[in-house]
Amino acid sequence: MLYRIFRFLLRVIYTLLFRVEARGTENIPADGAVVLASNHLSVLDPPTVGIKIRRKVHFMAKEELFKIPVFGSLIRSFGAFPVKRGGVSKDAIKSAITLLKEGNVLGIFPEGTRNSQEGMAKKGASMIAIRSGAAVVPVAIIGKYSLFRKMVVCYGKPIDLKPFIEEGAPDMLEQVTDAIMARIREIAAQQS
Repeated sequence: MLYRIFRFLLRVIYTLLFRVEARGTENIPADGAVVLASNHLSVLDPPTVGIKIRRKVHFMAKEELFKIPVFGSLIRSFGAFPVKRGGVSKDAIKSAITLLKEGNVLGIFPEGTRNSQEGMAKKGASMIAIRSGAAVVPVAIIGKYSLFRKMVVCYGKPIDLKPFIEEGAPDMLEQVTDAIMARIREIAAQQS
């Protein structure tokens, strides 16, 4: 209930302030496990990716945020869970896979950090998607967070991971990561 209230409020705020428009929401499966893999421009990206869709989106967030009084409890109630930065967080990966196996939606930023250099995406999103069997929907956030300037969030068609899995190449995670990032860039280029 709290999630729906805040999602509604953020929809209004983001629509008024940033003129956020969502395209391709029909590409998000109505049920079952889904990974929304998005580019990462700002700390404002998680709500941008999740507020215009019907399903609740869970996100990994740096563990330091959960130590902030009130805010930590609030983001946890919205479905966020902690991840240790700077290394592999087995607990975060396990939590992500469990959420997906329960049929939930997980938002991931493969670049890991905001404004990372092109080609610097991490393989965690690919590994989580493959291990959970989730559909991977590429998401491109286009624009800048400037007041009253239009921003667009584009949800692409799910990426078919079966060819990568069946091939079973030793660098499969890298190939899947490259395919996800290429699709995000392609969507962004088509909308620009």
